[in-house]
Amino acid sequence: MKKILLVDGMNLLFQMFYGMPARIVNAQGRPMHGTLGFVGALLKIIRRVKPTHVAVLFDGETCNPRMDLDGAYKANRPDYSQMAEEETPFSQLSDVYAALDYMGIVHAETTDCEADDWLARYARQYGCGLEVVIASFDSDLFQLIDDHVQILRYRGERTVLCDRIWLWEKLGIAPEQYAGFKALTGDPADNIKGVCRVGPKTAAGLMNQFGTLEALLERAEEIAKPSIRTSVLQSIPRIRTNVRLISLSGEGEVPFSLEDMSYRYDGVTTAMVLSGIGLR
Repeated sequence: MKKILLVDGMNLLFQMFYGMPARIVNAQGRPMHGTLGFVGALLKIIRRVKPTHVAVLFDGETCNPRMDLDGAYKANRPDYSQMAEEETPFSQLSDVYAALDYMGIVHAETTDCEADDWLARYARQYGCGLEVVIASFDSDLFQLIDDHVQILRYRGERTVLCDRIWLWEKLGIAPEQYAGFKALTGDPADNIKGVCRVGPKTAAGLMNQFGTLEALLERAEEIAKPSIRTSVLQSIPRIRTNVRLISLSGEGEVPFSLEDMSYRYDGVTTAMVLSGIGLR
């Protein structure tokens, strides 16, 4: 059966760049720890998932439409333009692209959306008939989980493959409820402010009581606890903005066709890839 592996490229690069135990350079003194970690992790993911199709999708340096909804969205992120280039993950991006080219894996940068949006489009387009695995630590992608779509969170030997059961055991909600759940709790990573006094347990309870976020907002007067009821009622505009920031519609074009993403693992190793692109 065909199986698609989609990789959140910038997410994996940042994880490896900052997660490697030491700054590694090649014989010419060129930093390569991010590339080394990226290639090694990607090959481990490929060997685990055994995909027939692969694409790696990166966030591009474009204006983010979600910032038009809320100027504070992701405003807490570091300003990498103020750092020395070699101290940022972007300094190794060209080597990562060269490695992907060497491995025969298609890749692209977004131009008018976020990588999450492309991942959602692929999940919606192919998740009905094919198996889709999305490799990312971005929790927004939990809303894409269904009977054919899983989220892989790479942690080496502690890698987790997240499905409906995992999400229920972790948060006590269904994937369809995730955007509403997060609209209530907020997301510090993206600088999204949640509802006062509503943490994960309370949000899960509300989502299960009312079923959907819209039902909750329409019937907020029915919330039993007065302090929570007041907080939700006072935060309805904020909640509606949050869900628009968080939701992934899956609508729009994708950069590659299924044929473009065709892939067969040929036993290539990290060392072979690094040698092939001149980093060893």
